[in-house]
Amino acid sequence: MRIGLCGTGGFGREVAPLAVGQAGASEVCFVTPEPGEGELNGFPVMRLEETPAEAAISIAIADAAVRRRLDTELRAAGRSFVSIVAPTCVFRGPSQIGEGAILCDHVVITANVVIGRHFQANLFSYVAHDCVVGDFVTLAPRVCINGNTVIEDDVYVGTGAVLKQGTPDKPLRIGRGAVIGMGAVVTKDVPAGAVVIGNPAKPLDRRGPA
Repeated sequence: MRIGLCGTGGFGREVAPLAVGQAGASEVCFVTPEPGEGELNGFPVMRLEETPAEAAISIAIADAAVRRRLDTELRAAGRSFVSIVAPTCVFRGPSQIGEGAILCDHVVITANVVIGRHFQANLFSYVAHDCVVGDFVTLAPRVCINGNTVIEDDVYVGTGAVLKQGTPDKPLRIGRGAVIGMGAVVTKDVPAGAVVIGNPAKPLDRRGPA
């Protein structure tokens, strides 16, 4: 399978070797909207129309809004998507993961987890049992999503954040588009669009100094 990686930033360059593991070195390229410099880290850089029609696309960009836009554009262009899964990932039970996921080294997905499209989980993150995760959700490295948690679309969870386990009758819920700050410990529901930081996590005061 040929794979085209959208995204030439740091994350894309980290993901490229994982794509090689699935497709072979000669079958991976970077895809950019504008002409590139020809190659990056040994991989060709191409515009979408230059890539083979059979090449499946992976969007290696952390920003959920950008992933969502590219998903719409690529679908309109008739392109298909591929999930990239590191060989060190661990799956501990039956789970469902949507198309276009990127699971980096040492990610763990346990039992009865349902995850939407274009999910990204960076190094050493885990999603525990009975979690429901929406589309375009991003986990930075070492994120801990404990059981019975619902994460809605477009949520970003920063490095080292920990989400407390919910219960079957009252799962912990993270609203659409919320941002969980680096190292935050989330013990309560987070409203849609909120930014929370700290331990325990509280809304970020955007007012600044008086």
